[in-house]
Amino acid sequence: MATANIQQPDHTVAIVGAGFGGLAAGIKLQERGIDDYVIFDRNDDVGGTWLANRYPGVEVDIPSVTYSYKFALNPEWSQVFAPGAELLQYARDIAERYGIRKHIRFGTRVTAADFDDSTDLWTITTAAGDRVTARFLISCHGALSTPATPDLPGLENFSGKVLRSASWDHDYDLTGKKVAVIGTGATGIQIIPTIAPQVQHLTVLQRTAIWVLPKPNAPIPGFLRNIYRAIPKLQLLPRFLIDSTFEIAETIGVVHNKQLPAITRGMEKLCRRHLHSQVKDKRIREQLTPHYGYACKRPSFSNDYFPTFNRDNVDLETESISQITSTGIEFADGSNLAIDTLILATGFKIFDLPYEISGIDGQDLAKTWDSERMYSYEGITVPGFPNLFLAPGPYGVIGFSWFDTIELCVTHAVQVVAKAVKSGSPQVSATDEQTTEFVEKMRKKVRSTVFASPRCAGSNTYYINAQGDSPYLRPTTRIESARSLRKALKEGYEYSA
Repeated sequence: MATANIQQPDHTVAIVGAGFGGLAAGIKLQERGIDDYVIFDRNDDVGGTWLANRYPGVEVDIPSVTYSYKFALNPEWSQVFAPGAELLQYARDIAERYGIRKHIRFGTRVTAADFDDSTDLWTITTAAGDRVTARFLISCHGALSTPATPDLPGLENFSGKVLRSASWDHDYDLTGKKVAVIGTGATGIQIIPTIAPQVQHLTVLQRTAIWVLPKPNAPIPGFLRNIYRAIPKLQLLPRFLIDSTFEIAETIGVVHNKQLPAITRGMEKLCRRHLHSQVKDKRIREQLTPHYGYACKRPSFSNDYFPTFNRDNVDLETESISQITSTGIEFADGSNLAIDTLILATGFKIFDLPYEISGIDGQDLAKTWDSERMYSYEGITVPGFPNLFLAPGPYGVIGFSWFDTIELCVTHAVQVVAKAVKSGSPQVSATDEQTTEFVEKMRKKVRSTVFASPRCAGSNTYYINAQGDSPYLRPTTRIESARSLRKALKEGYEYSA
C-alpha cells in the first residue's frame, strides 16, 4: 500500500514507444494538462513500425484515409494505399505539430519496468543502465513489435546475406542475385513482386498460403488533396464509409462467423476468382489456394503478388525446410537450393513484451500470461500491475484500423491517469472482479468468431496462440467497446487514498 509521505517521481508518466501509440499518449496527456511525461524509444526517430519496416514495396494495407488520427487528419496521402514513407512522414509531422520531440529519449531501449508498492512508483531501467521513476507507465510498444525469427537449423551457418523485413539493409544490392523469401504474409506479398524484376532468380518458400483480395489502389488527384488541405474534415466522410463497411463485414463475418458463415465463404469465392484471373498455371494456383477459412489468418490486398508467379525467374516452393546450409537451403525431400540471399518476412510475436514488467511482489507479467493465459481488463490494464496501461493488451485490438485501437486505448488510459492525478491518488488498479467478468465475456464471444471454427485448422495464424486462445482481436464493435470503456472509467478501477 502507499506510504503516508508520497515520494515524488522523476516524471508523472513514462511512455514506452514513439510510434503512433506513444505520440497519441503524449498528445492526450498534454490535452489534460499533464506535461510532465517522458517517452523512451530504442530508435533514433519517431514512427515505430514505419521507421523499422522500410523494406521494398512497403505500403499500408488498409485505405490511407482511415490510417490517421481523427483529430489530425492527413490530406497528403498520394494514393489510396499510401507507401510506407508517407506514414513515416506523417508521424514526423505529428511529433513536430504537437511538440512531442522534446519529451522523447531516442536511442534508449527499455529493458525492465518494476513497480514498488511502498512508493507507488514504476522504475524504468534502460539498456544503458539508467533508472528513471514515474508514477504511471503507458506501454505503447505495440501488439506486433518483436520480429519472429523462424527456428531454422543452420541459419547461423549461412554464408550469404540474410535480410529481415523489420531491419532492411538498403545498402545491399539485390540485382542479379539468387534470392529466397521465407514468408507469404502481408509483408512477404509486398516484397516479392517488388524485387522479382531485379533479381536473377527468386524462390518463394510458402508454408501457408494467404487469402488475397484485389487492391483498389489509385492515385489521389491533386485537386482532391487541395480540397482536403482547405477543409480537412471532409475526409471524415470517406473514412466513415470505409470504416463502417469494413466493420460491418468484420463484425458479421469474423465476430459472428458461427452464426453467419456464408459471409466468409463469399469472401473466399472473391479471392479465388482474383487468383484464377491472375495465375496461368493450374498447379501453382492450387498451391496458392489456402486450405483454411477466410480471415483465420489476416487476409491482404494485392494486384501484383499473384502475377509474380507467371515470371520465368520466380518459383514457388512448398516443400518443408530441413536446414539452412552454408550455400542455401536443404529441403525435407533431400533437394537443395543454392542462393545468395535469404529474406525473412516471417511476421511478429503476438503481444510479446520487449522488456520485463514486474508488478506487486515482483510478479512477472510475461510469466503470468504464460502460466495463466493472456488476460487484461478492457484490453488495457492488468490487476496486480497498478498504474500500468497497455495500448493495447490482450483483447484490446479494436476495429478495422490500428488508429481505432490507439485512440480508444490511449484516450482511456490518459483519462484514468488524469482522474488519479486530479484526486491525488498515488495508485490505481483494475479490480479483480471486473477483470474476471471482462475476460470471461471476451472468451465467450471468441467462441463465435472465425478463430474458433474448425476451418482455421492448419492456418498457422498469429490470431491463435500456443494456449489455443485468440487474445489479439477484441470481438466487439467499436461502439460496444467505447461504451464498455466509459463504464470502466466509472466503476472498473480502485484508486488509493
